[in-house]
Amino acid sequence: MKSTNPADILDQIARIQVMERGKLCPYQHKDRPADAGPYYKLQCWEQGRNRTRHVRPEQLPLLQEALDGYARFQQLTEQYAQMLIEQTREQLAGVGVKKKPGPRPDSSWRRRRRSGH
Repeated sequence: MKSTNPADILDQIARIQVMERGKLCPYQHKDRPADAGPYYKLQCWEQGRNRTRHVRPEQLPLLQEALDGYARFQQLTEQYAQMLIEQTREQLAGVGVKKKPGPRPDSSWRRRRRSGH
């Protein structure tokens, strides 16, 4: 849903209830049978390092909702920023612009230069 009003975007952001950064990655234990999984870990960058934590199966639905919430937050904030940038550029376009003069009268407004002297 694309909004045309910055207030609508802020309202949509406020309705996001859960967020989490990172990527959900499935993995398998080498020493366990293949049908024992799947296992998941959440990977994300925090304080300049890649942090990984194990995710219990019962946490998966809420975690997926939180990851989707963060993705939606990122999308909405980018859309909000773009709208404000466009508004700012429109305002800047009108500031300090001199009006072009209209046609000048034929009186002594422009004097001809004498040639040769």
